[in-house]
Amino acid sequence: MSTFQAPKGTYDLTPPRSATFLAVREAISAPLRDSGYGYIETPGFENVELFARGVGESTDIVTKEMYTLTTKGGDQLALRPEGTASVLRAALEANLHKAGNLPVKLWYSGSYYRYERPQAGRYRHFSQVGAEAIGTEDPALDAELIILADQAYRSLGLRQFRILLNSLGDKECRPFYREALQTFLRDLDLDEETRRRIEINPLRVLDDKRADVQKQLTDAPKLRDYLCDACKAYHEEVRALITAAGVAFEDDEKLVRGLDYYTRTTFEFVHDGLGSQSAVGGGGRYDGLSEMIGGPELPSVGWALGVDRTVLALEAEGVELDLPATTSVYAVPLGEEARRVLFGVVTELRRAGVAADFAFGGRGLKGAMKSANRSGARYTLVAGERDLAEGVVQLKDMESGEQTAVPLTEAAAELAKRLG
Repeated sequence: MSTFQAPKGTYDLTPPRSATFLAVREAISAPLRDSGYGYIETPGFENVELFARGVGESTDIVTKEMYTLTTKGGDQLALRPEGTASVLRAALEANLHKAGNLPVKLWYSGSYYRYERPQAGRYRHFSQVGAEAIGTEDPALDAELIILADQAYRSLGLRQFRILLNSLGDKECRPFYREALQTFLRDLDLDEETRRRIEINPLRVLDDKRADVQKQLTDAPKLRDYLCDACKAYHEEVRALITAAGVAFEDDEKLVRGLDYYTRTTFEFVHDGLGSQSAVGGGGRYDGLSEMIGGPELPSVGWALGVDRTVLALEAEGVELDLPATTSVYAVPLGEEARRVLFGVVTELRRAGVAADFAFGGRGLKGAMKSANRSGARYTLVAGERDLAEGVVQLKDMESGEQTAVPLTEAAAELAKRLG
């Protein structure tokens, strides 16, 4: 047992479960790669002010959950709590928006960090795959991203998730709603911290998960009643495009998401099999974020899907992914000469794209065959001095138990043929 353990609220990914996480990342990113999204990777930490401006100083993420540090040079940094602000900062810094091909379509995958009370489905270190379409205001982009996320989840075999959809209005109509909501909230029985939030960002109060707060919000003004004609038309077009694509969704007028930068379209993917932490992903449009962090006007939309939450959703539905075997061929040498020869065969197989492993450490036949069984290999290659003298190796089918002698010079080709 090591002296050290993973920090509280974090987890290690180890085989064989790690293979499921890799498969989930691949499935989520595959539709994006097929739709013009290029890969981007940003540092694990950024200037604190990037998140304070972009995510919002009134959010729990900034006020309570960010891991911050001061460098030896006095810089204030934060471990990234989310991906959008970092990706937009990187796109602006690299002038991707000036390349003449908008929207800039990017996808990313990585770890994010928030200081939260650990519980099932909520960690202090978590993994996401995200996508951002930067620089274009078009309801078809909003619809595209929702459809691609739905496609990714369905390709994994998930069926019991729901898509919640809402519009938060824009800078033209939201101020009127904000004023009406503030007037309503000021008359409620709320704690001092929530009252401060009313003055900074009242929409965040709607996102409060406490039952006593939600009970008081029953008669709160509805944002849909304050949307301007442009926002109404935009939202109806998003809804129409998603519907035409055969993607089911639910209108949720209380959906505001937890970040300050969202405008107009906002959406969330939830899975009811996960209990209180039911959100597996979400996103929306953030037309003013670029200006918030010092960039030009760049209307944008994006989402992030939780890899760990998606794995939990798969487990809740009892979905087992069809994962490729980590090892297709396992070589068992008996003797020093066989060790050198079979190692050469394994190298040849690997170069041909066959997943192959080797009985390292000079173990006997019994111990090596146990390792071959544990590896999950479909075939085992066994060779001793007599086999080499005859120019053959023993090829054993681990499913049927059938064993045949194969010419040594043809072993790699025979295995590649059998494995397709």
